[in-house]
Amino acid sequence: MERKEVKEQFKWKTEDLFGSDEEWEKAFSALEKKIDFSKYRGTLNNAENILAYYTAEEAFEVEALRVYLYAFLKRDEDVRDTKYNSYSAKIMNLLTRLGAETAFATPEISSLPEAELKKLAGDPRLKAYDYILSRMIAEKKYILSEKEERILAQTGEPLSCSNDVFEMLDNAELNLPEIEYEGKKVPLSHGLYSVILFGNDREKRAEAFGLYYSAYRKIINTLATTYFGNVKKDIFYKNVRGYDSCLAKALFEEDVERSVYDNLVQCVNESAPVMHRYMEMRKKELGLKEMHMYDLHVPLVENADLKLEFDEAYDLVLKGLAPLGEEYVALLKRGKDERWIDVCETEGKRCGAYSICVYGSHPYVLLNYQKTTNEVFTIAHEMGHSLHSYFSNKNQPYAKSEYTIFVAEVASTVNEVLLLKYLLKTTEDKKLRKYLLNYFMDMIRTTLFRQTQFAEFEERAHAMAEAGEPLNKDNLSELYYGLNRKYYGSAVTHDQDIEIEWARIPHFYRSFYVYKYATGITSAICIANKILNEGEPAVRNYFKFLSGGCSTDPVSLLKIAGADLTKKETFLSAMREFENTLNEFCKL
Repeated sequence: MERKEVKEQFKWKTEDLFGSDEEWEKAFSALEKKIDFSKYRGTLNNAENILAYYTAEEAFEVEALRVYLYAFLKRDEDVRDTKYNSYSAKIMNLLTRLGAETAFATPEISSLPEAELKKLAGDPRLKAYDYILSRMIAEKKYILSEKEERILAQTGEPLSCSNDVFEMLDNAELNLPEIEYEGKKVPLSHGLYSVILFGNDREKRAEAFGLYYSAYRKIINTLATTYFGNVKKDIFYKNVRGYDSCLAKALFEEDVERSVYDNLVQCVNESAPVMHRYMEMRKKELGLKEMHMYDLHVPLVENADLKLEFDEAYDLVLKGLAPLGEEYVALLKRGKDERWIDVCETEGKRCGAYSICVYGSHPYVLLNYQKTTNEVFTIAHEMGHSLHSYFSNKNQPYAKSEYTIFVAEVASTVNEVLLLKYLLKTTEDKKLRKYLLNYFMDMIRTTLFRQTQFAEFEERAHAMAEAGEPLNKDNLSELYYGLNRKYYGSAVTHDQDIEIEWARIPHFYRSFYVYKYATGITSAICIANKILNEGEPAVRNYFKFLSGGCSTDPVSLLKIAGADLTKKETFLSAMREFENTLNEFCKL
């Protein structure tokens, strides 16, 4: 489908940012002329001057992010469009310049004596920056000289090329072959591949699986080199700043203690036998002598999938999220009515789904909606991101508004769990109930178990490179294949093509992101159960979390909402949820 064929109501409203490209170009030019913060250099030694600097820098950045968002959204409408690719490159270059122009500030402030920094953190005039200043105290040993920070700031754009190359390969130049589907030869897009894997035609699943990975295998050396480039970028920053490892750097920068990561990996590995039992049950339910990787997505219950039009799906999401209260539901309605969402898959459009929001703007959501149950949950998921951003922006000053990536998947997954439990509670259809239990198990499998598998891959790949071992298609594929066997067990036939699945995971270019999906669903299960069991008090605590931005460390914010990730019990309770769901499914 071409974009011009899509009804206006299903397109996001970029006019809320800029009414035209000409307006965007005018705003961009204005930013270019005023990117100068030199007058603040050498003055950041008292509260008054620091406040003046932060105020000026924030005003520039808020406008720059609005300019960035427009270019980003327009580019993703059709990644082949060179005009908006150019817009995106221009604003990214400007943001890199901003980083270089302001590189003096953090070293200058952090060079103050620790006692002075503590005093500044307690100054009421700098209340919006107290957490930033307290983190500076902890980060002092990793902050470099002004000259070095300025150089580092300028590396952002060139060292992001690995991600840019992957996106171009994956979205525009993968050259996926055609496949016969519903009586017609059509291109095998990312969206269609997902639809086929969830379908009941096993021969078609096997065919799509083979064709899909054959496209990646043709460029596997390029993808391996691209990923190694991304890992080398991480090692560069880790070495320059003096962290023990890339993982240690990622955890420290988000103010998350190592025990949280270790709790996750240990508890998931200890629970592997439950996953293996699920695989054995799935193989038996499907009546297969051999269960392949392309058999893991098809529902175990036939003809119970929710094949809803987008409007129907959205109405169902509203009902499922009613326990979060009238204000939350009203905002969900507003998002649809005011066109925050780009709904349909079209030629050249970026694949997948995401939510993005900048301070001073409403959120935007990209979908590629298909009529499946999974896509209904995607709506709930992405709107969870959006309203988390909405509440944080509304209740926090700019400096504290952007929640860390560590908690980024919590609100989205709370929405999914609430929707799932609503459907389980309201259906009287035994077949649908069995389908939903299977769906819940697969949600936990893909978001908790699989993302932890991804996390182990990332950690080990980085460790290999940090030890001086070059990464290539062979050792990356060997590593991934071994982890796949460990996580899924002997009930699965581990197709050789699955060894290169790592090559198609876009989140690997945001290093040490994926494990947060797993901590996110762990937290979400805990929080959703509290909301359903305790009602209004739990909802109030949850809204404190949604409104918290980055006002304190993310683990403490989750504790407010009722999820303590410093305790193994929180993770084990999520594992029990999986096991209990498996037991109920088997009884049915």
